[in-house]
Amino acid sequence: MNLTTLLDMAADGFGDRIVVGRNHDGLTPRRLRALAAGGARAVREAGADAILHLAVNGPAFPVALFAAAHAGVPLVPVNYRLGEAQLAVLLANHPRALGIADPEQAEVLRRAGLPVLTPARWLETAAAGADGRDGPAASDAPAVIIYTSGTTAAPKGVLLRPHNLMSYVFGTVEFAGADPDEAALVSVPPYHIAAVSNVLSNLYAGRRTLTLEQFTPRGWLDLVREQRITHAMVVPTMLARIMDTDGLDRSVPTLRTLAYGGAKMPRRVIEAALGEWRHVQFVNAYGLTETSSTISVLGPDEHRAAVAGTDPEIRARLGSAGLPVPGVELEIRDESGAVLGGGRPGQIWVRGEQVSGEYAGQGSATDERGFFPTRDRGRLDTAGYLYVEGRADDTIIRGAENIAPAEIEDVLLRQPGVLDAVVVGVPDEEWGQRIEAVVVTRAGARVDPGELRTAVRDTLRGSRTPDRITYWPELPRTATGKLVRRDIVAALTAEGRPATG
Repeated sequence: MNLTTLLDMAADGFGDRIVVGRNHDGLTPRRLRALAAGGARAVREAGADAILHLAVNGPAFPVALFAAAHAGVPLVPVNYRLGEAQLAVLLANHPRALGIADPEQAEVLRRAGLPVLTPARWLETAAAGADGRDGPAASDAPAVIIYTSGTTAAPKGVLLRPHNLMSYVFGTVEFAGADPDEAALVSVPPYHIAAVSNVLSNLYAGRRTLTLEQFTPRGWLDLVREQRITHAMVVPTMLARIMDTDGLDRSVPTLRTLAYGGAKMPRRVIEAALGEWRHVQFVNAYGLTETSSTISVLGPDEHRAAVAGTDPEIRARLGSAGLPVPGVELEIRDESGAVLGGGRPGQIWVRGEQVSGEYAGQGSATDERGFFPTRDRGRLDTAGYLYVEGRADDTIIRGAENIAPAEIEDVLLRQPGVLDAVVVGVPDEEWGQRIEAVVVTRAGARVDPGELRTAVRDTLRGSRTPDRITYWPELPRTATGKLVRRDIVAALTAEGRPATG
């Protein structure tokens, strides 16, 4: 299998429709196919065994994705926000790659001995070779290697093979199912699995895709209106900023669907968005890099039912990740590997053709039945809806009791004046770990720590009440909204940490 199959289907099915960029100068599937062939020629001439992409999102990215597939080598999108020392570790894994880098990053790749093209020069090079007649390579090589964010451990290279990514697309998207006027806005960086999956799924659907290089609430809203965006994808921190920023014109008349994921969505934020944009269909998508993107979805009808309903179980589903997508099986297991039922929490395991679970230099992490351990904790309700409770590594063990930070964070985020919150376990000689919370307040709000602790105690058991609450101006997050918990724990255990209440 080869990702170019998707491109061929699009080029043959709706070859003159703009699918990448703006209407006046975007790329059609036919042009994208020609550029992919030209880019593949450049890869072969350079003797490269990968394309390493170290740049912001833009047209060069989908050309690189399909050029790599055409040449039979992987695309390696790398986080351009990493420091040089962190980059050096990743670059050492790809000494024969052809680099595509923004000008400010190009020198880092040159020092690593890689040939480098800027995104503009890469597109010119691909165009120069676009009249080539070489067919796509037959290769079982990974289509993409994406490094995990490293928020809890050292980054690992996830290998996604063509059949993983294509299984996701075939199982979740209708070919040519988009109307000609549909346009999708992707606001995640290219080193995130959602950027890859959006290129593939929107192309397959026939939907034009645009990217936003630098997110701001006003910039996002302006682009949605200017380009008449119908479908968009954001991470929770982006939607929170859109809803929480005063003085914005939040009108989005053309927007039909808004998907979100990548981190936990505060209930107050999604309820505010549902109230603000009553004409928009909301979708919560949960997935991992190792699963080629989405493995469960909470759909539009379930969002509205949860807000309008009175049944506690249905209302609670607004905090769920929905039901598995076609072709995906989920299990909840305890530490011994036994499958749990009855809504009991444990680790989420997943199986399906789109699931890779394969790491560079480490092989596959799947078990003998083909299930992959997500390292996320969760539970399934009686109707099969998945509730994600955070990373298993984040679990706080206080006096032999396992405590999920997410349930405490949910209580804190519902309190007036609280903009953001995180709960972590900090080493403690008596209890093993003590519970500490870091809270970000809204501008001008005064939030009493005693009242926050009381709210947690009244909602949950007393053993889940934070021992200490600290106020910070903001929390450290990745570009995709994930909390960098190890940095938070390090700061809380360091001397001279901020005063608490």
